[in-house]
Amino acid sequence: MRLVSFPSWELFAEQEQEYRDSVLLPKVKAHLAVEAGISQGWEKWIGDQGATLTVDRYGSSAPYKVMFEKYGFTVENVITLAESCWANR
Repeated sequence: MRLVSFPSWELFAEQEQEYRDSVLLPKVKAHLAVEAGISQGWEKWIGDQGATLTVDRYGSSAPYKVMFEKYGFTVENVITLAESCWANR
């Protein structure tokens, strides 16, 4: 497994294909995107068998630690989701 920081889709898309392939390996068909925002747009980058851990709703309010736990942004859940993607590759 690898962890990749992906701060800008636009800048990444402008890079040479060789570089993009070195970051998001073409043979890997399942990536996990973890975004404290919406999932829209990630489908282009996560692969056919990928998954997202995102927040596709609004209207909740609480301290961030409470919200992150409620939405599944815990170390344990990220590991579980990553392992699931890895197992389904």
